[in-house]
Amino acid sequence: MHDITFDDRDELPEPGGEAEALLDARGRVAAWGPGAETLLGHPAREVLGRRAGDLLHDPAEAARLARRWDAGAREGPLTLRRRGGEPVEVQVWVRSLTTADGEQRWLVQAAGAQSYRTFEFGRALLQGLFTDIPFHIDLFDTRQRFIAQNLAQRRAGVFRDAEYSGHTMREMAPPGLLDLDALEERQRRVLETGEALLDTEVVGHPVPGSPDDYVWSESILPLRDPSGTVIALAHVVSDVTHRVRSRERLVLANAAGTRIGTTLDLWQTARELAEVAVPRFADTCHVDLLDTVFSDGTDADGREPADDARPRHPLLRRAASDGVATADPAAGGVRVGDLDTVATAPGSPFLDAVAEGGSVLLADEELRPAAADPRRAPGAGPDVHSWLLVPMLARGVALGTALFMRSRSHRRFEPEDVLLAEQIVTRTAVCVDNASRYHRERTTARTLRRSLLPQRLPSPSAVRTASRYLPASEHTGLGGDWFDVIPLSGARVALVVGDVVGHGLQSAVTMGRLRGAVRTLADLDLSPAELLAHLDDQMNRFLDERGDEVSLVTGATCLYAVYDPVSRRCQLARAGHPAPAVVSADGAVDFVDLPGGPPLGLGGVVFEEREIALADGDLLVLYTDGLLESRAQDFDTGLRRMRATLSRTPASATPQEVCDTLVGELLPPGHQDDVAVLVARMSGLAPDSHVTWAIEAQERLVGRARELTARQLARWGLAEESFTTELIVSELVTNALRYGGAPIALRLIRDRSLICEVSDGSSTSPHVRHARDTDEGGRGLYLITQLAQNWGTRYNARGKTIWAEQSLPR
Repeated sequence: MHDITFDDRDELPEPGGEAEALLDARGRVAAWGPGAETLLGHPAREVLGRRAGDLLHDPAEAARLARRWDAGAREGPLTLRRRGGEPVEVQVWVRSLTTADGEQRWLVQAAGAQSYRTFEFGRALLQGLFTDIPFHIDLFDTRQRFIAQNLAQRRAGVFRDAEYSGHTMREMAPPGLLDLDALEERQRRVLETGEALLDTEVVGHPVPGSPDDYVWSESILPLRDPSGTVIALAHVVSDVTHRVRSRERLVLANAAGTRIGTTLDLWQTARELAEVAVPRFADTCHVDLLDTVFSDGTDADGREPADDARPRHPLLRRAASDGVATADPAAGGVRVGDLDTVATAPGSPFLDAVAEGGSVLLADEELRPAAADPRRAPGAGPDVHSWLLVPMLARGVALGTALFMRSRSHRRFEPEDVLLAEQIVTRTAVCVDNASRYHRERTTARTLRRSLLPQRLPSPSAVRTASRYLPASEHTGLGGDWFDVIPLSGARVALVVGDVVGHGLQSAVTMGRLRGAVRTLADLDLSPAELLAHLDDQMNRFLDERGDEVSLVTGATCLYAVYDPVSRRCQLARAGHPAPAVVSADGAVDFVDLPGGPPLGLGGVVFEEREIALADGDLLVLYTDGLLESRAQDFDTGLRRMRATLSRTPASATPQEVCDTLVGELLPPGHQDDVAVLVARMSGLAPDSHVTWAIEAQERLVGRARELTARQLARWGLAEESFTTELIVSELVTNALRYGGAPIALRLIRDRSLICEVSDGSSTSPHVRHARDTDEGGRGLYLITQLAQNWGTRYNARGKTIWAEQSLPR
């Protein structure tokens, strides 16, 4: 086995010539080889004894060539002449020979110009491979033993000054250099298959005991003899550590771009950062966010966050943790959701990072003294050798920190790792900032929605109600659809559903104003048609106030219904709103034949109303058009589907179950409109819970009214309330006799409260007077205000009704 290592002083052997000839001392051809005959076409018999100069294309060149040879230049290009006279470009080598008897001879070797150029390229290639190329090249024989190495491999120092030739890699490699079993398996595979194995990435440690991993690209090439038999292996190895590290960082950056910020949830975003970092970038990752990030946008003093990077009251809360050495409560670790009191202690690098916006990298000698003080490097246990703290900033505002630690990995954090960590944390900061803003906006929108819509419907004894509200925008939760249940006098109940044109905040604000207007008008006990007329005027005023923004909200629809559980009659009117559905106890479904009327906001419109009878157990279903109408379905189709759905609804279904069924079966997928549904199950008051008497217009009958009242209260078991109720009845009847007109009627209703109503034929509005000490009258209504829980007046086509309500003991 020979060492054929080349260095800068080595010379490569010259190629064997394609043609050979022997010249005597006089320059005549003494021998003529077969290659010369092939090259020039002259057989030996024609050239033996002739002068060599006769074979030149230009015979005049012979003298010059002889002078060059005499001067020692015995290699160079020549132009020879073929037998047919054609010129032949060749490269010539001349060597001096001496025979045994002392005669001088000249051996002339020639090669065609093309062959010579090929030889030159090959020689340059060999020179580059074995002396100049930075790759490491090893040659192995078929028994996996070293044959040779190039200079780059020798200079690498792995086998420096070692006699490696004839030994295997296992015999020569220092411990821990690489996986020798895998290397020998790759060599055997190439020897057996004869196929090259290219660009295999191999991890190893060129320096024994070094904590850093290196990555080499290894290619194993089979070398063959002229017969094609593999006689050796060439290993070409290059250091690709930087390339692999760059690729790993690029993969990690791409993973961060696709996996971080998939939701607008703060906790999930923090978890995604930790999951991306571990284990590909760090062995442990802790993400802490400032407590103000989780709030509704104000700090502990109720102020908006400052525009600078330094929070006034820095409190860091653990938002995510992943990897080894994560929170262990027994060891004093910080659990997810807890405040990180160590990070916010005086002198903590977390506070400096948040305030100054700079990353902190500690490793090995720098980390050991810092790890001894938990305030200087929190979380750095004895196994941690690299500790990297990166502040989380967005729009120049501090949001928190991300801490990365390495303990199991041999690699220390490098400057490129710091840049990568800052890039990933910056992306996370943008996502956290978006999530925080979304959280604040959503909280604000939900607060506004709670203030605009009833969060708990009243529960009058005569009506059981349930509702569903689905805004078109899940982000804000705001829309223009609304509903309400309003208790009225006389145990009556008003049911309202409305729809403001448009979506979002502007529609929600208009809806809130309309709902407030309806409640105010409902207190006046107006009929449905009158209430809608007043609401139409109010809507016009809203639109006038908008001025140039009138196009944002162009109108609204509304349905208003009043149910009287005594008469079991329901009055309804609508302003451009879909007609309600009535589901009877036997399952029949009908839509109320109710004049539609124009939407609110047109002005000068007279609305019509209808009165329908409702039996106990009947369902009244009010809804907005978003439940039935979509781009894929017209309104009439939606009505037919709604009728079919209600027909299949069991009679025992609760109003809430009916709401859920309607929304589940009828709501278009990806609905683009707000949806409101209000379902009410009706039940009238029992016949023995109310009584009505006609009162003749004679003052002597006031006593009769008191007597009837006392007797009825005794039947109801309310004798203890008799004194107060008799006073109220006496004052109400007296007021009707003096200031009202026939017909006069007295009605008592026992519901959850005791209601006294006196009706008369006059529309004169009563009012409370403050009587002087000398006045003989004028104290009746004032007395009622003191005795009754509530009282009021409602008007109808035949006059008015004054009512007073008393609370009853449970």
